[in-house]
Amino acid sequence: MSLPARPAYTIYRWLWTGFDWLFPPICGGCEQVGMRWCAECQAATPKITPPFCKTCGSAVVDRDDLCTRCHESPPSFSALRSWTKFAGPVRNAIHRLKYQRDIAMGEMLARPLIQLVMEEDWDIDLVVPVPLSVARKIERGYNQAALLARPLVLATGWSYQPGALKRTKETKSQVGLTLSERHSNVSGAFMATRDWVAGKHILLIDDVTTSGATLESCSRALRAAGALEVYCVTIARA
Repeated sequence: MSLPARPAYTIYRWLWTGFDWLFPPICGGCEQVGMRWCAECQAATPKITPPFCKTCGSAVVDRDDLCTRCHESPPSFSALRSWTKFAGPVRNAIHRLKYQRDIAMGEMLARPLIQLVMEEDWDIDLVVPVPLSVARKIERGYNQAALLARPLVLATGWSYQPGALKRTKETKSQVGLTLSERHSNVSGAFMATRDWVAGKHILLIDDVTTSGATLESCSRALRAAGALEVYCVTIARA
């Protein structure tokens, strides 16, 4: 499936192509010079395909096309989908985006997200990135989820409001925490603005999902503020 040809998105792509001519890029997956994402890394990054849980996207399906966890305790979001597994080249590319200030990977990694959302054909009113804490955003200088969300908005024409969801408390990194610790760590950590989300179908964007705790906490906040549905997409699933 080809990417949308909306004028704003086409211009956005041209701008990045111009930057690539001026400043020759390196592949986010293998650091090969001359391109941001090479054919070899693309071939080594298989898309997640069914069967998977129709709600959370987990590869474990037990009954009614649901995993046991979603069957027994349905999450606040309506669906969660990820492009690929958090391994190999895409893991390297996401690390470059998050920790090495390679913001060009935002545009490149947004491409499979755009295709994924088009294939799902969800009814979306508003796109919202998972927010960073104030301290982490100051340290990093940008929100990697927003860098993924912006080209998707340009490609689809959907409304975009990064301020619709905010962190209300600083949380420690989820890395190394158990499942229960992850959920406890982000519980009540987000608040949504009712004026922006009430009555809307929301698309929530993040880079990686591991336990789904962060997306669940965000979705709960959005639903509490009146969102009708929350759909979630990430580049990779750990």
